[in-house]
Amino acid sequence: MPTFDFDLFVIGGGSGGVRAARMAAQRGARVALAECAELGGTCVNVGCIPKKLYSYAAGYAESFGEAAGYGWDVGETRFDWARLKLNRAREITRLNGVYRSLLEAAGVQLIQGWAQLTDAHTVQVGKKRHTAQYVLIATGGMPFVPDIAGREHGVVSDAMFDLDPFPKRLLVVGGGYIACEFASIFNGLGAEVTQVQRSAHLLNEFDEDLRQFLANEMTRTGIDIRFNAEITMVTRLESGGLCALLSRGQRVEADTILFATGRVPNTAGMGLEAAGVELDERGGVVVDSHYRSSVPSVYAVGDVSSRQQLTPVALAEAMRVVDTLFGQGKRQLDYEYTPTAVFTHPNIGTCGYTEAEARVKFGKVTIFSSEFRALHHTLSESKERVFMKLVVDKASDRVVGLHMVGPDAGEIVQGFAVAMRCGATKAVFDSTIGIHPTVAEEFVTMREPMP
Repeated sequence: MPTFDFDLFVIGGGSGGVRAARMAAQRGARVALAECAELGGTCVNVGCIPKKLYSYAAGYAESFGEAAGYGWDVGETRFDWARLKLNRAREITRLNGVYRSLLEAAGVQLIQGWAQLTDAHTVQVGKKRHTAQYVLIATGGMPFVPDIAGREHGVVSDAMFDLDPFPKRLLVVGGGYIACEFASIFNGLGAEVTQVQRSAHLLNEFDEDLRQFLANEMTRTGIDIRFNAEITMVTRLESGGLCALLSRGQRVEADTILFATGRVPNTAGMGLEAAGVELDERGGVVVDSHYRSSVPSVYAVGDVSSRQQLTPVALAEAMRVVDTLFGQGKRQLDYEYTPTAVFTHPNIGTCGYTEAEARVKFGKVTIFSSEFRALHHTLSESKERVFMKLVVDKASDRVVGLHMVGPDAGEIVQGFAVAMRCGATKAVFDSTIGIHPTVAEEFVTMREPMP
């Protein structure tokens, strides 16, 4: 039998890579992990964590405005962008250290540098080659910017956390969750935000009623959303600002232009195709149900190959690969009822099928929905409203879709996702006692189906 330097060599120190390396090492495997940047990947450094922190920051503006209705005189407020950036950077540095400590404590050998696959069992980092019985590709994704004249004047989402100075006018290009989240965040922090979306709606893969409701709420908070419009050119003005020319001849001036126009798998320059690893049309690693590529010793998890670009999905895939390679191979992963959230203002939480998807898969469905003003805003004078929707398979009575726009939607939907994984029916929802007064109780008190 050939002798390898390692049992597992992980390329990429993001959520999936770190989890796989640590768990494999704890099972006795000899593991190395190569990363050319800070540990933690997109989620920790320029994604979920800092974005959620900035979302919290933006929420205080709403809270200050609502406080008067509850008897509080807040007084003059001032937002310090530099202080927020500094505090965020400190927290991210702390998390980088936590990831490093976890890996070192498990016995993982950390290798700093850009890794390339040279053959089925060999990874080159710098001038040194390492051999491994198995290689795991966990390099995640990266922002995609369309080929637009002047696109070099814009930025991608990675740069939004350290902009200098704070943009008084922000133009967001795109209608996905990253675009909507940053539009909401910077609107809340005080920027004048315009969002340009080439189609007639936001959030293509979400429920139609939900996305229409969100667009109305975002518009109500002051975001100027331009649907059915595309940017054809970006130019730098003599004043130092930017000007975007839209497909309909309109011009939008801004201090910063964010291209939130999708993400692609991060596989360029890794030697994968030369080593025999098949890539799809997006550049992602093609894998089977066990996350194995066309090269049997090479596996891939997370955004570099997954159908669902979510940190918890990458973690779950990593655990399954470790169980396959160094465990009993019994661990299963089912994507059907994966909950997700979008941290817009207000938040989105969703689990299961959209109404359109459910009609295709199940045929006849029953729809329950509710729109109302939350108790919290009866004294705050805020005009914010909540939207909640259930999609029920008529034949089985099972709740197959649950959607919400409102405060703490992600926190609420996470609990209901457990029930949906267990096959909860609408009858079970109806028989569940609600917690009163809460927004969440509406999910167990909706009785009248939509006509």
